[in-house]
Amino acid sequence: MFGAILGDIIGQPYEFDRGHKTKEFPLFCKNPRFTDDSVMTIAICDGILKAGLDANENTTKTAMITSMQLWGHKYPHAGYGGRFYRWLAMEETKPYNSWGNGSAMRVSSVGWLFDSLERTREVARWSAEVTHNHPEGVKGAEATASIIWMARNGYFKTQIKDYVIKEFGYDLSRTCDQIRPNYHHVESCQETVPEAITAFLEGTDFEDVIRTAVSLGGDCDTLTDIATAMAEAFYGLPDQFKARAYEFTTEDMHLVMKSFEEKAIERKEREA
Repeated sequence: MFGAILGDIIGQPYEFDRGHKTKEFPLFCKNPRFTDDSVMTIAICDGILKAGLDANENTTKTAMITSMQLWGHKYPHAGYGGRFYRWLAMEETKPYNSWGNGSAMRVSSVGWLFDSLERTREVARWSAEVTHNHPEGVKGAEATASIIWMARNGYFKTQIKDYVIKEFGYDLSRTCDQIRPNYHHVESCQETVPEAITAFLEGTDFEDVIRTAVSLGGDCDTLTDIATAMAEAFYGLPDQFKARAYEFTTEDMHLVMKSFEEKAIERKEREA
């Protein structure tokens, strides 16, 4: 989850095709800030933790919705899309058939909190369905959470790639060099998640995944959020990056981040 937050903060200055499609750039700009990607990443995690990891679908979805609206109202100017912004204001919330990449950018905690891949996919699906109930929106969330789960459980990148192609049908045949020249700002899962996966697969370490993702352009904060969440699970999180994740977020976010860490540690101890 820390990787997702960092990817959002690092990628944000280059959103809307403002970058130069290069891996050579300062990792943190003069005034680093998080966007709706980080706010909703925190919100989904907070909702899951409050519901409990063994909660059923209705309880979990209700907790997620409550948490997303709570955090959305705390940070109303974080850069939400128009339809989601209206959803935040609804008294009776209903999904709106979105295939936007918001379902994938907020799901990273799910890949860490559950013991099985099956449960991970189930909760990832629920996290998407409260808003992004279009098949592509659901697929983006499930694929992202699945890769995180597999990466932290020791799967090789070749195994992860084969699983994603088989289970989700994403075309991962293009290289980043092939994607980069004509890639532009687009906010759909189907044109963001495969590119983020490719950046993760090609990256050689945590920082290189960040730089590779940013170099693609596009919806850069979200694409980098997704790719770097995968990188954290595969490579681990360098201490200096963890410190930055805390430095550029707020105290109320820190409470959720620390609770998330505690649950992740509990899970590791249970598996050991």
